[in-house]
Amino acid sequence: MDSTNPICATLFISKKISLPLCGSIMRLEGIFVMENQEMKSSKDKRNNLIVIILSVVIVVLASLFFWQRSSYQTDAALIRAEKDSIASELSKMAKGYDAIHTENDSLNKTISFAQTKVKELLSEVEQVKNASYQQITKYRQEVTTLRNIMRNYVIQIDSLNQKNQRLMDENLNVKQQVTEVRSVNQQLSEDKKKLEQTVTLAAQLEASDLRATGINLRGKEQAKALRIEKIKIDFILSKNLTAKRGAKNIYVRIQRPDQILLMKSDKDIFKFEDMKIPFSAMREVEYEGSDLPVSIYWDNARESPLIPGKYTVDVFADGRNIGTTVFEMK
Repeated sequence: MDSTNPICATLFISKKISLPLCGSIMRLEGIFVMENQEMKSSKDKRNNLIVIILSVVIVVLASLFFWQRSSYQTDAALIRAEKDSIASELSKMAKGYDAIHTENDSLNKTISFAQTKVKELLSEVEQVKNASYQQITKYRQEVTTLRNIMRNYVIQIDSLNQKNQRLMDENLNVKQQVTEVRSVNQQLSEDKKKLEQTVTLAAQLEASDLRATGINLRGKEQAKALRIEKIKIDFILSKNLTAKRGAKNIYVRIQRPDQILLMKSDKDIFKFEDMKIPFSAMREVEYEGSDLPVSIYWDNARESPLIPGKYTVDVFADGRNIGTTVFEMK
């Protein structure tokens, strides 16, 4: 009997089981132990397999993560480079439009509109921080379209320039003939201009015997500034048979010693040469080509007191200065 099994030995000694039965128990025990060992070994193998599989999955996932990250960084760099390339092309295109010139106003407007579109797209591209592949594709398509438009404008302008050159060549002989005719006409024009100037000068009115005096309340001449109520300007529109006859407005400008112009309102203005200037007083007269005495008054009753000194009086008619005089107040 195997003494290694204390349970079986105890039962045998106490004569509760026989020796063969004890042997069977021992064999059963051995079989149970072996099965236990096999189950434990199988479980360990399964656990090891699971660990291995999980490790492989983790390695694969980590590899995919780092690969995707590297791929994303590479794509981002390519997108940035393409974005910079698009911006550079647009910038050059915008500057290129500055060199496109034509005398065709309609074409200039369309060129200006196209340049504006280029600048707007450039501004949009520069403002985009993280562009997507779809955006870059869209921008590249727009750049291609704008480049084709610009190329068409250059072709149109070149065609127009060639046509203009042909016209210039065709008109060269005509221009030479015109130059000869102009030379003749220029002399005629100069002669005509001199004649017109002579006629114009001859037709100008002239204020002769021009005189200005101060008048007091009683209508008598007065030299003291504080007692003068009016300034009377007397002159004669001289005889001129070549001057235009009819109603004429005569304007007077009176300038104080301190260079201030006497005037009633800012709206009192008249045309002198190519300007509109204020006047102090005016009067409409009917001129028939003969000597015509004229008197014009400045009423100072409701104005600031006059000051002593020399006053300058200018008379105007037909947009010209026809007389000037100076008088003094004490």
